[in-house]
Amino acid sequence: MTARPQPGTEFDPDDPVIRELAAGAPTTWIRKDLPSAEAVLRDMEVDPEIMDRAAERFERFAPWFAEVFPETAAAQGIVESPLVPADAAQADLDERLGTELPGRLWLKRDDALPISGSIKARGGFHEVLEYAESVAVDNGLDPHDPATCSSEEFHTLAATHRIVVGSTGNLGLSIGILSAALGFAASVHMSSDAREWKKDLLRSHGVDVVEHAGDFVAAVSAGRASAEGAPRTHFVDDEDSRSLFAGYSVAALRLKEQFESADVSVDAEHPLVVCLPCGIGGGPGGVTYGLKRVFGDAVHCVFVEPSQAPAMVLGVRTGLHSTISVGDLGLSGSTAADGLAVGRPSRFIGPVISPLISGFATVSDDVIKAGVGVLHQTEGIDVEPSATAGLTVPWRSSGHLGEGIWSRDSTHLVWVTGGAMVPAEDRGNYVTEGLELLPTIRERSQPHVD
Repeated sequence: MTARPQPGTEFDPDDPVIRELAAGAPTTWIRKDLPSAEAVLRDMEVDPEIMDRAAERFERFAPWFAEVFPETAAAQGIVESPLVPADAAQADLDERLGTELPGRLWLKRDDALPISGSIKARGGFHEVLEYAESVAVDNGLDPHDPATCSSEEFHTLAATHRIVVGSTGNLGLSIGILSAALGFAASVHMSSDAREWKKDLLRSHGVDVVEHAGDFVAAVSAGRASAEGAPRTHFVDDEDSRSLFAGYSVAALRLKEQFESADVSVDAEHPLVVCLPCGIGGGPGGVTYGLKRVFGDAVHCVFVEPSQAPAMVLGVRTGLHSTISVGDLGLSGSTAADGLAVGRPSRFIGPVISPLISGFATVSDDVIKAGVGVLHQTEGIDVEPSATAGLTVPWRSSGHLGEGIWSRDSTHLVWVTGGAMVPAEDRGNYVTEGLELLPTIRERSQPHVD
């Protein structure tokens, strides 16, 4: 298929990457000669203290989390996920993909994050906490006192405020669950891609769920419109939020500690390749920013999207960012990976973070679903399809990322983004379908390197 620009949208339809994307084919684009992380971060229009301040905020609220959410008490109220080696999955995929991946494969298991079970807890929780602090300050309460948010006075105040967000599912869960726990009213505008069980779970927490027949962008727009001009209402803008971004970035500080505890070095001689599922881009963008702050040029981040919803790679490749949609290529934007069902990328992440992104990959729904089967069969881990988007990408990308990366001294990290909250019946269906699709997992994609 040949992509043709829609009226008002200009791009090169003969670009080989664009042609592959338009065909819905698995696509790999590796970017060479990127500027150094130090240079990019120095010139970036992002407050250099944003990550550290977010980390401090999470620390301040840790006693409150330990009190309100008993599942976090063992970690003293720190909401964090395990880092685990995936030797069995690596051996299985070596055989299935016909190539031995040098170095070691690890999983960052955000599917197991306490409370809401997805990477979205990182950004979503942070923005809700930041808003809670602002409400406390505006009403003469001490935001640094862990007891403040547990007090009857705060809950009475919070009940007069509303937090609004648009979501395909997991961000809505994190925002809704935490808002309700703090006493805020919450409204989650959900797109047609959202799973029914996610809506039901939110309603069980007293959250107002507003359903939309349109896609993610439509749900976000509706949420924004409902919040405009409304008193004591805070809109969480997944398309352009610095607070979400800050929360996601803290993951890098936690990951550094986890690798150190596991005696895994990350430096020029021991490069780290991180494969991050990408929807609108806020989660992987914030994590990438943090990783580059922590590890510099020793880390290489690859964003992974469904082949029918390659919003971020399309925006970056054309330079049009949020002014172009996958619909402009004739793609549906529809995918089994509901958390990645985004047709238009973040207004913020593409223009600001793209110089830090080493590569992009798209994968078919069948491969994403088959990844669920791989993790179930080899590691005993059951996740939702969105979580496995990056699972096969190290085999496709790492040999082209630069000198020394395709070596036994490298570390490959696949970010597993969600799944713990999935109901047992749905989880079983994902596993059954994933096991049936295992023969399809060997997906061909010749990387474009430029």
